[in-house]
Amino acid sequence: MKKIVFFICLVAGVNISFAQTDVQAKYADIITVQNLNKHLSIIASAEMEGRETGTEGQRKAAAYIEAQFKAMGLKSVPSLKGFQQFYPLYQDSLKKGELEVDNKDAVYGTDFIIPLNNNESGKFKGKQVVFAGYGIDDEKYNDYTGLDVKGKIVIIFLGEPKKDGNYFLSGSTRFSEWTFPGISKKLAAAAGKGAAGVLIINPRQGSFNERAVENGKKTGVYFPGDNDGSKSLNFAQLSHEFAKSIIGNNFDTILTTVKSSGMFDKTWAIDKKLKVEFEMDKFREVVNASNVVGIVEGTDKKDEYVFVTGHYDHLGMRNGQIFYGADDDGSGTCSVIAMAEAFAKAAAGGHRPRRTIVFMTVSGEEKGLWGSEYYSDHPFYPLEKTTVDLNIDMVGRVDTERTLADTLNYVYVIGHDKLSSDLPVINEGMNNKYTKLTLDYKFDDPNDRNRIYFRSDHYNFAKKGIPILFFYDGMLKSDYHKPTDTIEKISWDLYEKRTRMIFHTAWEMANRDEMLKRDTPLNMGTR
Repeated sequence: MKKIVFFICLVAGVNISFAQTDVQAKYADIITVQNLNKHLSIIASAEMEGRETGTEGQRKAAAYIEAQFKAMGLKSVPSLKGFQQFYPLYQDSLKKGELEVDNKDAVYGTDFIIPLNNNESGKFKGKQVVFAGYGIDDEKYNDYTGLDVKGKIVIIFLGEPKKDGNYFLSGSTRFSEWTFPGISKKLAAAAGKGAAGVLIINPRQGSFNERAVENGKKTGVYFPGDNDGSKSLNFAQLSHEFAKSIIGNNFDTILTTVKSSGMFDKTWAIDKKLKVEFEMDKFREVVNASNVVGIVEGTDKKDEYVFVTGHYDHLGMRNGQIFYGADDDGSGTCSVIAMAEAFAKAAAGGHRPRRTIVFMTVSGEEKGLWGSEYYSDHPFYPLEKTTVDLNIDMVGRVDTERTLADTLNYVYVIGHDKLSSDLPVINEGMNNKYTKLTLDYKFDDPNDRNRIYFRSDHYNFAKKGIPILFFYDGMLKSDYHKPTDTIEKISWDLYEKRTRMIFHTAWEMANRDEMLKRDTPLNMGTR
């Protein structure tokens, strides 16, 4: 009798397992070439004008995605009061920019310019100028050692020193944060030392061409980022000729040293009386961009979240040419839309996921991961309750550099060995069960020269400690960032298969008992 009961239970368990498998496969089948084509034909159309962030084309694309989410029955995030998370971009125009040195007016555009996105309206003045090398204040290397800059004007160069071919601060061929973000960090250091203002010299920009002058009068849209509370200072950027009139005869020697990333000789120190007055005033216009968000609410674990992301922006129009961005990242955007529909239909059919699935298409990626950065700094769901971000950026093409036998059956997966040991187990399990793609991990190499891990929106989740997987087709040449990235070049069957694989991975992550472990270090350095 016990054996019979056991056998019945075993059969019942197998039947339940097959039923669950059939359900998952049934809804994956909703993701089709025809459906992907329908959406991508619109997202990558001329009407969207290349979807550049902050333009009408981007807003049209956002409206289309929102309409799809609504039609599918996705819910909006309550705190957003709609399907879009808006974030501000700035565009500045110079109203007044004056620099006076030694009682003489410097000429704007010839002697100096004022980069508007690093300056706020204001003024400074001082009676002494101090040369502070690269302007670095770090325990490994400090240009301020022995200098008193309080109340004075600091003059510095952009860049940082090298030693034996490596950057001194990072100890590698990769520059440190004193180069990028660079200016903001150096301004904060000068402010922390009590300087009154800063004059900056770019060793690679001896004079200012027409474009540089115009950019100093009006910016394109830019992302302001979050102020970390550090003090800052205004600054002017000097031409080499004008800088030489301040620094003196050592300027040419110093410039040669800086161009080779050399160390400064203390005999070049300058601390001299020189009256400097600076004043600038600008007008700021605020332009809104947005992330488009829809959710399928979970059941017993609805307060835990699976994010599925892709960026819907691209490069816009240049010289009358449209950059369509069919693969980059129209393909990822339409994968998100297609998966949202599949999960919405599963929920309507009585198969709602345990965790809430958040479908978010972001803007600003091509400008510097703006939309995902804004979200990671202003999350509408707790980051500690976000189990994973599955990011999709370019999954519609075949890498023209890939010549292996599996060229028509692969996808690059980035992040599999970082942050969570659960990632490869789940992803490989779902792929082996349903799609049998080759999962290529080459871009997870910490020595990847392309630094792919840092180049899409998953990074802003990863830097907060959230496990991520990034799915990518590897297109870095051919039509990458060209007007020729068009829908005719999509490999449709492979595109469908990749999207289904990601769907299965999301399904498993949304329905398993535990959130993904956070037990693996991020071994890629910093962006």
